[in-house]
Amino acid sequence: MSTQNAERPSAAQRTSFDFFEHMTLRYADNDANGHVNNAHYYSFFDTAVEGYLRHTKLRQVLAGEISTPVVASSCRYFQEIAYPGEIELGVRVARIGRSSITYEVAIFVPGESMARAQGNFTTVATSRESKRPTEVPQAFRAAHPKA
Repeated sequence: MSTQNAERPSAAQRTSFDFFEHMTLRYADNDANGHVNNAHYYSFFDTAVEGYLRHTKLRQVLAGEISTPVVASSCRYFQEIAYPGEIELGVRVARIGRSSITYEVAIFVPGESMARAQGNFTTVATSRESKRPTEVPQAFRAAHPKA
């Protein structure tokens, strides 16, 4: 299947997000090319989603009898970021399935309106006892009626 004619995704706008996790880039985040190594973006996503859950008081809803392992993630890069610097990660819940939650995460440089990178981060509500998928708790669904 050819993707040459496929429309290229556009960078997310800052105004599409209500929650932001602020991070300071570290020297160790850079690679030999002088910009943040692509593998670090996934760590940033993980930290931002956790920050979102704690800020919204939903971490306790997704704890206890269930765990939420990551089952898929993706990232599209638009413009590099590099140490030294600050970044702000916008997080929003994009979709809630029977047992899955997909978050959209976008990385912004303070003062800029367009994302430098963005992606998806999908977790699955899993029973700690059976180790099998279970339904996303109703309290989480109720907090995201449009997802």
